[in-house]
Amino acid sequence: MSEEGLEQMQSVAAAVTMVRDDAFFLKAWVRYYGDLLGRENCYVVNHGRGAEVAELAEGCNIVGIPGDPHPNFDMKRWRLLNGLVAGLRSYYSHVIVGDVDELVVLDPAEGRSLRDWLADQPIRRVLTPLGLEVIHRIDLEPEPVAAQILGPRRHVRLAPHYSKPCVLSLGTKIARGGHFTQASKLFTPEPLYLFHLKFCDFENYVAVMDRRNAVTEAVGAGVKEAAIGRHWFAEARGEDRAVFEGFAALRQEDGFALDWVRKRMQRSWKPRGETGFWQFDRPEYDLQYALPERFFGLF
Repeated sequence: MSEEGLEQMQSVAAAVTMVRDDAFFLKAWVRYYGDLLGRENCYVVNHGRGAEVAELAEGCNIVGIPGDPHPNFDMKRWRLLNGLVAGLRSYYSHVIVGDVDELVVLDPAEGRSLRDWLADQPIRRVLTPLGLEVIHRIDLEPEPVAAQILGPRRHVRLAPHYSKPCVLSLGTKIARGGHFTQASKLFTPEPLYLFHLKFCDFENYVAVMDRRNAVTEAVGAGVKEAAIGRHWFAEARGEDRAVFEGFAALRQEDGFALDWVRKRMQRSWKPRGETGFWQFDRPEYDLQYALPERFFGLF
């Protein structure tokens, strides 16, 4: 069999997400994971069977589902994603699952691709990358993002909330929102990060929040009644420009040494009450870092 044929048959890792309308993030997701894993190993749940999603994800495995608004949207979503991950684990060593605005990244200092790195990792584990939020410093970064996000955007905020257990080679249940699993051992590999892109571009943020507010308005339930993230609701939104101007006030740290965060995650690891899930403490850190140039152009 040709080398190209062997590439298409890789069974090291698959990536799974669910999306509705978010073309900006889907372009980045498909470009990133499609290049790393092959589009044939990317699985996109097309919530609402949007034509634009189908076009952008061409070559991926697209699962179309009805898009009717529902107050338990997030609960239903993670029930479906749990089932997909459980099934795909029979065919892949590792399954990466998460929101369309989240990308698992291997530090380029490792000198190899994420797929090659995963091929050397033990299985029957859940890997939890360190969460970093890409922020648009509108006072310093006037250039738009287009084909690349990192480069035009060079700053990240420490985001423990997005240190998600999202690379699975173990049969376990993932909690709604993807923040917890029932795996009782915590693995936080030093070179692994989860980049959250919600705040990577001011103009796109405004457009996305307008769409999400419209969805929750169609649902007709309030923040307390609906099983949807609070950030989807207009009353929890705040003033958009003030949010981005606030990034300048985050304390700028020198260097990019973050192992102290992983150590705190390990030290605070414990059961999440009587739920069967496990967790670490997720304090708010008002810290930002300048990304090393080796990350530029990764996506």
